[in-house]
Amino acid sequence: MPATHRWTLTRYLIEQRRRFPQASGDLNALILDVSLACKAIARIVAQGRLAQAPATASVNVQGEEQKPLDVTSNELFLRMNEWSGHLAGMASEEMDEPRQIPAAHPRGKYLLAFDPLDGSSNIDVNVSVGSIFSILRAPAELVDTGRDVVEADFLQPGAAQVAAGYALYGPVTMLVLSVGDGVAGFTLDPNLGEFVLTHPHIQVPADTREFAINSSNSRFWEPPVKRYVDECLAGAVGPRGKDFNMRWIASLVAEAHRILMRGGVFMYPRDTKDPAKPGRLRLLYEANPIGLLIEQAGGRASTGRQPLLGVKPGALHQRIGLVFGSKHEVERIERYHHEPATREAEVPLFAARSLFRD
Repeated sequence: MPATHRWTLTRYLIEQRRRFPQASGDLNALILDVSLACKAIARIVAQGRLAQAPATASVNVQGEEQKPLDVTSNELFLRMNEWSGHLAGMASEEMDEPRQIPAAHPRGKYLLAFDPLDGSSNIDVNVSVGSIFSILRAPAELVDTGRDVVEADFLQPGAAQVAAGYALYGPVTMLVLSVGDGVAGFTLDPNLGEFVLTHPHIQVPADTREFAINSSNSRFWEPPVKRYVDECLAGAVGPRGKDFNMRWIASLVAEAHRILMRGGVFMYPRDTKDPAKPGRLRLLYEANPIGLLIEQAGGRASTGRQPLLGVKPGALHQRIGLVFGSKHEVERIERYHHEPATREAEVPLFAARSLFRD
């Protein structure tokens, strides 16, 4: 491959397309439309309160607090992508049902699922947020008949994604993308107004000494997760024989970006906090696109029990447990889930020689 110094996103996509001479170019154009939406959102996020007056948060279709910028970001994604003729339909965290392509616009052969502003609860404290997107092929029958898109059209396993990525709105704006040939990172050059290739071959180290989990949920964790975290916290004198650092940002994009840049493992596992929800994160437009990026970068993405990208979705807004990052750590967590249940690790206060004997 030619030297990639100062490649723009457009050139990168053209070079990728050359691997498939029969390709129409529609996927490239769709990704550029998505990147345009991300640029527009980045501009608004960077202005903070200067961009809009404080407003009362509402509640979205999933019963979650919806910031005004969530609504704005969703509208930008819809407006930037509905007109070009590349899509047969869209699905968003902020909408209960799939979005139809307006009759005035042509329809295409792809589906776009997205979380327009992940981590929006962090906006008021100036912590990095982002957008996540997943691109699927529309079922042939949908393309051939031109019927309205329905929920079932989106219910494809993560392995079926043709492209996925996220935009990170932090000290700099980045777009991290996979079109099935590894993972590349692009930094928004404010002088050019273009995403420029700065991280051409991102790889997740197989080993790590860093993990991320929300410890406030520890009382709800399943035994394999408790075992893993306890072993990490035991440090050099414990069974792992090394010290670990713990991180938690509460922004999936920021967590994924840190792991792609330097390794680590992220856990938002299934727990017992709400038995009606088998996980916190949404499968189609959060877990699957992040999972594809991690796997394409040599890491591993899992539910804790099975490979994430093989899960067949059952609903548009289905939630799922998610573990991803450095391959060897994720494999260890999976192994703990499949091993027979063992007695919880003892701690000094409750050890056999303590006052609280069995």
